[in-house]
Amino acid sequence: MTKRTLGIIFGGKSSEHEVSLQSAKNVYDAVDKEKYDVVLIGIDKEGKWHLNDTGNYLMNGDDPKRIALNKSNKGIAVVPGESEDQFIEKSSASALEQLDVVFPILHGPLGEDGTMQGMLKLAGLPFVGPDVLGSAVSMDKDVAKRLLKDAGLTVADSITLKKHKKDTVSFEEVEGKLGLPVFIKPANQGSSVGVSRAGTKEEYTKGIETAFRFDNKLIIESAVKGREIECAILGNEEPLASGVGEILPQGDFYSYEAKYIDEKGALLQVPASLSEEMIKKVQEEAVKAFEALECEGMARVDFFLKDNNELVINEINTIPGFTKISMYPKLWDLEGISYPKLIDKLIELAIERHDRNTRLESKYF
Repeated sequence: MTKRTLGIIFGGKSSEHEVSLQSAKNVYDAVDKEKYDVVLIGIDKEGKWHLNDTGNYLMNGDDPKRIALNKSNKGIAVVPGESEDQFIEKSSASALEQLDVVFPILHGPLGEDGTMQGMLKLAGLPFVGPDVLGSAVSMDKDVAKRLLKDAGLTVADSITLKKHKKDTVSFEEVEGKLGLPVFIKPANQGSSVGVSRAGTKEEYTKGIETAFRFDNKLIIESAVKGREIECAILGNEEPLASGVGEILPQGDFYSYEAKYIDEKGALLQVPASLSEEMIKKVQEEAVKAFEALECEGMARVDFFLKDNNELVINEINTIPGFTKISMYPKLWDLEGISYPKLIDKLIELAIERHDRNTRLESKYF
């Protein structure tokens, strides 16, 4: 069997840097080393790229609170265009081993928002997860909401606010339109980074300031009372939905700490205790959302299930967490797809899409 060379790109100049390190560790540990030669490329918080040794690429790898990238002395330069030398090790000016496919396990801006996907596309490399457009529109909560509503799906009522117009919407206006409490979210962040719950004017003012630290656009969203339901999607042109899981937060909401640091911060109920009819409805709407946002490869779709059985889409995550307490791999494991097999399927989907796209005509004359 011919082994493929898999590049795993992780870390990143993002507030979700440490989450990415955890996910990369799990992905690397689960990869079938009989099938793949793995090249690890770590991006530090300053945005510099490092060729990492598989034996010591992380510091405090088993501690989510202290995990860090072990920066190497081997910097990497990227060469755009389809060639055999997409990545160059700077100190030696030598090309890295030719990569067959890339798993960009990067969360948040500059990794999940279409920027990395565009660079990999320019380099002529197959990559796991949605293409440029699906990544970009899914990351932007404001744009995603508009597309989901246009597809006939239900989203929470919200107000979009840009930093240069931050004084144009008052607390009183927000209360009148959305009620209280509200959630204030940076439009282009994930993992609950910069998210605040506001029930008073003081909390609202503080929440606005916090969200604008992470993005130049935010959404102010009405609180939806309901169960937190999640469904995993896998596939390209014919996506499949997993079974359904439920998040049972132990605090006010499913915070960053509950998702990635505190194993007791939330309970994951897999499968969720739902009727067969409701499970089917969740799966159908998850696939519909996946397709409405032009996604391929993978995504996790998060819902609120209200007491009247109405489903409200919270968000869609195109590079879901792959940490040891993440829902996406757990849901596919429930379907009989183990972690290594899931990685295989994601890689095959990446190559399938790349091959499909390379067959398109690029010359008119």
